Amino acid sequence: MVADSEEFLEAVRNWFDQLGRCCAAVDYASARAIFDADVVSFGTRAAIVTGLDRLEQEQWRGIWPNISDFKIDLDSVRAGGSGGVAWGVAVWDSIGYDVAGNRFPRPGRASVVLRRSGTRWLCIHSHFSLKPGTPPRTFGPGAAR
Repeated sequence: MVADSEEFLEAVRNWFDQLGRCCAAVDYASARAIFDADVVSFGTRAAIVTGLDRLEQEQWRGIWPNISDFKIDLDSVRAGGSGGVAWGVAVWDSIGYDVAGNRFPRPGRASVVLRRSGTRWLCIHSHFSLKPGTPPRTFGPGAAR
């Protein structure tokens, strides 16, 4: 990490906390407010997307309503940065649902790159992935499809 790393750690931890609350509440509008319009992302569903609209449509809307108990482990956050750019990593957990609606643990990890915009930090890159061995699909509570 670089000088002033506590500032970057706090910024990244706060950003992950905000995103975690948005995901758990399935609050797309609030989540959009912490991302740059030109974000480039990889996700648990989306292979690669460029732009906030595509991130919401191809990743968030296919996952957030179909999981529960999403929580980012804020104690796991590691971060650094320089100037107006910060990076961070964290682990997270959630509950997924198989095709019959049965619950399964759905742990993962994330990395982000943030850029300072005035007093806010906006995500310009995110990568969320499942822990190896975790089922890749979730169908939502009570799925039974």
